[in-house]
Amino acid sequence: MVPDQALAQALLLRGDEQAFRELYARHTPRLYQLVLRILAGSEHDAEDVVQETWIRATEALGGFRWEAAFGTWLTGIGINVARGLLRKQGRWQPLDDAAEPWRPPPHHGERIDLERAIALLPSGYRSVLVLHDVEGYTHDEIGERLGIAPGTSKSQLSHARRALRRMLEPVKEESHEHA
Repeated sequence: MVPDQALAQALLLRGDEQAFRELYARHTPRLYQLVLRILAGSEHDAEDVVQETWIRATEALGGFRWEAAFGTWLTGIGINVARGLLRKQGRWQPLDDAAEPWRPPPHHGERIDLERAIALLPSGYRSVLVLHDVEGYTHDEIGERLGIAPGTSKSQLSHARRALRRMLEPVKEESHEHA
């Protein structure tokens, strides 16, 4: 397998379309899943974000210093593009360490799947949860990508997990039986 850096060089130096296709095929599935989760399952928005991410990545490729893996750099761009779209749509809630933990709406006697539960989280909680628990980023890395303190990332992750637990547990309906 040709390393990402060699493919990127072929793309930069010769405009090698096959090199681009290989990079795209390698990295787009993970990128798409990440932004799909950040965007609460909106497939159309995720496709737009992936396209915009690749446009920005190819434009900035000459300045990439290879201090991180190509996929890490690409997902960082994707996260920023997704956050920008959420802001533009008025759907991005800034991460504030002092914010009240979000409470999901009750679902009587119903269990929901994990993907749907993640999609129901506020965007800030969802972003930190996906980056930490799904993608494996550290709180320092999350803080760097989202422009927040690592402590805020930890706090938001705790709130997000608590909200998920509440959503994933069925709510017992009150009994109206008379003895």
